[in-house]
Amino acid sequence: MENKRYFDQLGVMLDCSRNAVCKKETLYRFIDIIADMGYNLLQLYMEDTYEISGEPYFGYLRGRYTARELKDIDAYAKKKGIELVPCIQTLAHLGGMARWDHYNAEYIDTADILLVGEDRVYELIDKMFSSVSECFSSRKINIGMDEAQMVGLGKYLAKNGYRNRFDILTEHLRRVSEIAKKYDLRPMMWSDMFFRLGNNGDYYSENPNIDEDVIRSVPENVELVYWDYYHTEKSFYDKMIKAHAKTGKNLWFAAGIWSWLGFVPHYEFAYDTMRAGLQSCIDNGLRNVLITVWKDDGAESSLFSSLPALMYAAECAKGNFSVELLKKPFESLIGIKYEDFVCMEQPDNVLEKNTNQNPSKLALYSDPFYGVFDYSLNTDLQERYQALEKRLSECGKGSEFEYVFRTLSCLCGVLSLKYGLGIKTRNLYKKQDKTALRALAEKEYRIVLDKLRAFYDAFEFQWRKENKLNGFETHDIRLGGLLKRTEHCQKIILEYCSGKIDFIEGLEEEILPFERNTRKGECSHCLADWRLVAMIKP
Repeated sequence: MENKRYFDQLGVMLDCSRNAVCKKETLYRFIDIIADMGYNLLQLYMEDTYEISGEPYFGYLRGRYTARELKDIDAYAKKKGIELVPCIQTLAHLGGMARWDHYNAEYIDTADILLVGEDRVYELIDKMFSSVSECFSSRKINIGMDEAQMVGLGKYLAKNGYRNRFDILTEHLRRVSEIAKKYDLRPMMWSDMFFRLGNNGDYYSENPNIDEDVIRSVPENVELVYWDYYHTEKSFYDKMIKAHAKTGKNLWFAAGIWSWLGFVPHYEFAYDTMRAGLQSCIDNGLRNVLITVWKDDGAESSLFSSLPALMYAAECAKGNFSVELLKKPFESLIGIKYEDFVCMEQPDNVLEKNTNQNPSKLALYSDPFYGVFDYSLNTDLQERYQALEKRLSECGKGSEFEYVFRTLSCLCGVLSLKYGLGIKTRNLYKKQDKTALRALAEKEYRIVLDKLRAFYDAFEFQWRKENKLNGFETHDIRLGGLLKRTEHCQKIILEYCSGKIDFIEGLEEEILPFERNTRKGECSHCLADWRLVAMIKP
């Protein structure tokens, strides 16, 4: 096996802001594992989940890390040969603080974007840098600044009139970089806004353009991070890296684990994207790589479900691109057979064609009467999910990660009946078969409710083992609402079958395709947003 190491910095970026804030002890164990894999850097992505002196609303009720906790984690990481780096936001993705009137009134431009140009905003950013500078021994800092497409189009526009948004961005970046110098911090930032503003909002343009004005505008102390979690062709990464190279800046590359679509990781697609991206990095001489573990829409998947993909990326960093080469070292390190561990992705691999979709989340949260994705689902997967329920219950038995398999086994138990439950309900209603409809409500709905409660218990155990308690209230609302909604639909069906009501409004309408060009029974969606799936009104 090739043991050459192609990258100076091989790091993991861990999302500690999308609902879940990992416990200190969880991070210690995670650091142990990634250090053994060969990583030497860990970025903690914290939007507002860290303590700032004199800012009580910053991270309020969010489980923010205290200064003491961050110092302890930093010391532990250093002992293990891992450089701990703060990854914060200094422009957008600050919805956690934007919810409070204390900030929204005077610090927010629009949505989750800071009102740039205002002195008080830079005073707050100064406090951010002061806080992390004290808690982290590394002088590196990721300042974010990604996906701020609406910058300058809210309060800023009302106050200043329309200005070229590239000028707004670069002026802000210059001020932020000066604050970084004050604390001897060396910033890096996600590069997408430079491309979006120069390519009609498109980061991944077929002809990526970054003009001379952009190149001149990037402060000398700022490094760029090209993030790409989507492409499977090496040639695309080659093209984007060459476009970035025009800046003359030290470039980082960030790949993605695909841990953000629900309860289930997507290893195969992550491997495909990382294989192409990391091979391109090696061929183009990049020396710094991050593997991102995002947790969009609630942090539903276990942190440790990312381990096979992290191991694969670590092997790619040595030039070993065959999945076969990681199986033995993975089992030696984790204590679970590789083939057993990667069964975690199977609840989303139930379709004939292996696609990067998340049918398990769509079916779990789908409303029994208003299932907006029922057009794309089918009722033929009951036996498949039953088999997975049993298989996952047997994987990892006696290991430290048995609880993760238990959660996914219980999820499959729910889906063994709930996948297609809305379709069955609607079909029987349309046939006016009240006998069969009553049997469905009395038996299958009852079993679904029992299995939902078992799933809730397993997931709650997983959450409390890995994360601070903050954030689970989101899942109390989601899963508690799902339980209550299922009970209510069961009640309505029984009222219809007994003649108490003449019809069920929600079952009178046909379910239409959620998006264009969708064939009936074909799951072509990949949504992480629970609100859309559960029909929560905007």
